[in-house]
Amino acid sequence: MAKLLSCVLGPRLYKIYRERDSERAPSAVPETPTSVTTPPSSSWDTYYQPRALEKHADSILALASVFWSISYYSSPFAAFYLYRKGYLSLSKVVPFSHYAGTLLLLLAGVACLRGIGRWTNPQYRQFITILEATHRNQSAENKRQLANYNFDFKSWPVDFHWEEPSSRKESRGGPSRQGVALLRPEPLHRGAADTLLNRVKKLPCQITSYLVAHTLGRRMLYPGSVYLLQKALMPVLLQGQARLVEECNGRRAKLLAFDGNEIDTMFVDRRGTAEPQGQKLVICCEGNAGFYEVGCISTPLEAGYSVLGWNHPGFAGSTGVPFPQNEANAMDVVVQFAIHRLGFQPQDIIIYAWSIGGFTATWAAMSYPDISAVILDASFDDLVPLALKVMPDSWRGLVTRTVRQHLNLNNAEQLCRYQGPVLLIRRTKDEIITTTVPEDIMSNRGNDLLLKLLQYRYPCVMAEEGLRVVRQWLEASSQLEEASIYSRWEVEEDWCLSVLRSYQAEHGPDFPWSVGEDMDADGRQQLALFLAQKHLHNFEATHCTPLPAHNFQMPWHL
Repeated sequence: MAKLLSCVLGPRLYKIYRERDSERAPSAVPETPTSVTTPPSSSWDTYYQPRALEKHADSILALASVFWSISYYSSPFAAFYLYRKGYLSLSKVVPFSHYAGTLLLLLAGVACLRGIGRWTNPQYRQFITILEATHRNQSAENKRQLANYNFDFKSWPVDFHWEEPSSRKESRGGPSRQGVALLRPEPLHRGAADTLLNRVKKLPCQITSYLVAHTLGRRMLYPGSVYLLQKALMPVLLQGQARLVEECNGRRAKLLAFDGNEIDTMFVDRRGTAEPQGQKLVICCEGNAGFYEVGCISTPLEAGYSVLGWNHPGFAGSTGVPFPQNEANAMDVVVQFAIHRLGFQPQDIIIYAWSIGGFTATWAAMSYPDISAVILDASFDDLVPLALKVMPDSWRGLVTRTVRQHLNLNNAEQLCRYQGPVLLIRRTKDEIITTTVPEDIMSNRGNDLLLKLLQYRYPCVMAEEGLRVVRQWLEASSQLEEASIYSRWEVEEDWCLSVLRSYQAEHGPDFPWSVGEDMDADGRQQLALFLAQKHLHNFEATHCTPLPAHNFQMPWHL
């Protein structure tokens, strides 16, 4: 009877992975879904086959879940319509509650039937036995057996807790009540006019900003957190996860962040292979509709690196909602997991981010300054200009206030707190992070990210003359145009390197540098162009085109 109850309450089982040889080195690299046409048959022959009773009951419950999600998102409009029609009176609500109760009882009965179907299936009974044993005792053998199953991640046991590193509070002061530290926007000056009356007047605007951020704003910014989209992508995500586990020996793990969110991760270890890059770990930060199962993780994998992918809060197996504080909390526990459980030193960790993943990447770089390098692909400097681009101009004040208070993705500000090597990859046909049209390459916010970084690190070089020549170089949309501008200014790379190395030897590596302070305009222009070329590479593609492995290069450093 206890086993039957476990089957009723147990998680949905999606797939039983084929037997893997844990000793063999991973060979095949999963391709991105945009380039895959027909997957290898060996990766798809082990889907869990439910019995008829379980299968049909699952379909009914899945349909009910979709209807509930649609009802949830449309509830404000439905409530308004019912109110206008007079259906919200007590005489109408009571019969409706009876119908709702009957429906819930029917769904509970369907769930029991599904449990009976599972109970009659020896594969599911074996799975639930292993799952219960792992929850009681997380031994290596139990976890190895559980890793052979892909099931609803809510029931996966926690593998790593944010408090697990014993020395973190002593070394980093520990997080605050909300979580890890974020850079907050500067508060407005509070003069004598900032009275209680003025604060009361601002209260409606603050409430409006909160409501916009927690309803429309968050879902527009992170569409991957919308349940209906995840439901539609579920088959693709399961296929991508199967490739990582079966073809690359990927290891899934659940991390518990400070805020209680559970973070879904996938680790591919290349340290035991002949690839020298395998000794380095690339932590991948996905875009606003990206998942590690089908995201940018394939680029460093193909390049031969060890890789740790993770999903944003609210994406796939990760719980929570992707607000900046939750994002930073998630990134913090991912880095801690890489250092304290996977055994990588910060000097061997590279942060690679695509698009909106630049926020968590720059936060990690700011918070863990010993990290080896940061690579930002198709990322931006600040969210406000991009948010204003897609919203009506009359909403400018509301949009700016909402972003600054609740969705402040200040990538450039965070990146400037990092002292290590940085590489920016700009998509020359990017249609997402341009503020006008994709053909207007100067409206690409990756330009502003580069300029802010260089202006912070080399303020004297990036004075008026240097800034002007770098802007001219950024206008180039092809390699031929780049080379033409570079040769026109006759940049002597050996001279630039000697100047920078001499300054570093005399003053140390910490930015900002005052190099170029006593230099003529021609010398500053040469240095500015040299530094811009070293920090930004162009990739002739649109925003969502997968980055080829040969374009995944380590940032330049002296």
